[in-house]
Parts: sequence; structure tokens; C-alpha cells
Amino acid sequence: MKGADFADLDGRQIRVGLDVGGTKIDAVAVSPSGEILGRLRRPTGWGDDAVVESIVLAVSALVEETGFAVSDIGSVGIGIPGLVDADTGRVLHAVNLGVESLDLAVRAQQALGVPFRIENDVKAAALGAAVLRGVTGSMAYLNLGTGVAAGIVMDGQIWRGARGTAGEVGHISVDPNGRLCGCGQRGCVETFCGGGALSRAWGRPGALPVKDIFDAADAGDETALALRADLYHGAAAAVRVLVLSADVETVIIGGGLTALGERLELGIRASLRADAETSAFMRSLHLEERIELLASGSPAAAFGAALVGASVTEKEIVSHG
Repeated sequence: MKGADFADLDGRQIRVGLDVGGTKIDAVAVSPSGEILGRLRRPTGWGDDAVVESIVLAVSALVEETGFAVSDIGSVGIGIPGLVDADTGRVLHAVNLGVESLDLAVRAQQALGVPFRIENDVKAAALGAAVLRGVTGSMAYLNLGTGVAAGIVMDGQIWRGARGTAGEVGHISVDPNGRLCGCGQRGCVETFCGGGALSRAWGRPGALPVKDIFDAADAGDETALALRADLYHGAAAAVRVLVLSADVETVIIGGGLTALGERLELGIRASLRADAETSAFMRSLHLEERIELLASGSPAAAFGAALVGASVTEKEIVSHG
């Protein structure tokens, strides 16, 4: 698969992108000019066979809904959590999907007869966000969801680093005396602003625990006020790390927590300003002006997967029509 350009198959013009999450698949069909032709969501299965089957069913449903044929599909790209070998299409340790080791690209291609390419979900989302927001230079995509991770795009291409871990800011410890993280360290960025960590620290029942924390903070609850401040502090720390380490011009914030909208964005901006008050150097970076919040429900992850699937050889970014 390495080096293959799947976008050049005769008679195949449609690019399909799938954002495979722990509970649902977000699927889009994209034209050669970058226009989103159709979009749907379907549930995700658990375990190797069910994950492959749910991906095949999502593509089939998208074909039916959008009105093109499978033979019109030039490529399918998948963004999926876990460790991804983009060259072989193998997924490792996708624990929220019940997958330990799965040759996903090979199995999906055998099922549909269409070329597949696999990428880590946050890296795919970074590429999609760069296109949708019209970023042409350098940017980072900070994903605030159940966990925290980032993807970096430089000059139109995903920057993976030497071993594929570029942008893994969630497990940078910013407080060695802080809460225990699932990775074994204490005080990781993720323990401050990851939805899962905040939910555990909150410890109260509810379908939307982070929203509940914000609502309770607005009502003056001391525990909620402290956890909300932690979220702002952790997200601001992640922004600083991304700018200072990779010198990105823009940090686009996405993920499930963006459903909080301005309540999230304004708090992160305020935390960045407050943290820079004692440092002329940090003030000179104007970090609070370099963040953007991706609209909740954005198709960035699935759209980015479609771009990854096309596997453009010179530049992964294409214009968005």
C-alpha cells in the first residue's frame, strides 16, 4: 500500500471518508472538487468482525442514500482511534472498539472491492479541519473529547514526527502531584481537560457530565468551579505546548467538548491571557488570538479521512469547493 495513489482509478471519482468512533461512524461522500455530496451516521460494532461489518454497511448505506454506485468510489479513507500503521492499514489497541490487532484496510477492501487507507482519527481530523478552515500554513488540531490528543498539519501534510507520536499532548505531565492518569503518570494534560477524567472527578450521575459541571459551576458549586477551572487550565497548557514545540500559527479546537461553544472558548482564552500576565514573552505570542473553535458537529474528521483515502502523492490538502 505504501506510495500507492488510489485516487487515479479509471472511472472512479468519489472519495468516501469514515470517522469511526466508539459508538458511531460518521460517513461522507466527497467529489473530486472537495464538495460534500452526502453524509450519514451509523452505529459502530464491537470487535474485529463487527467493526469491519459496520464499516461495510456504512459505505453501502452512503451509496444508497447519495445515489452513486460502489464502482464510482475511487477510495475510502478511515479515521479510527488506536495505533495505526498507515502504510499497511493495520489498527492496534483500539480499546474502545474491542480491537487489539486488525488488518482493517485489507479486510474492508476484500469486502467491497474498493481501495482503503487508514489513519489515526485525530490526525485525519486535523487534515480535514485544515481544509475546511482554509489553513494553508501550519496548524494544530486539539481534540478535546473523552481523551485529549492533537494532530499537526504543516504545509498541507500531516506531520507525524519520527515515530508517529507528534501532537500527543494529552500525556504531557503539567503537575507531577496531580490526578493519576490512565497512562501511569500524574497530572497529565488529559487529567485536567479530558471529558473522561473530568467525569470521574465529578463522580455524579448524568448523561452529559461536563455540561453538568459547567451548569453547576454557573450555580456556584465549588467542586464544579474547580473542575471547570481545571479544564480551562489544561486546554490552555495544551495550546502553549503545541505553539511552543511546533510553532504552529493556529490551534483549532475540536472534539466532543466543543458542544459547550462559547462557554469553552471564552474560558480557554481567558486562561491563556491570565497565564501570560507575568511573562512578556508569553504575551508576545498572543496565544488567545491564535485559537479557533471548530463548530460542533463539523464533518472535519470524516472529511479528512476522505482526503487521506485519496492518498494524493504530493500534497494531502485539496481545495474545498
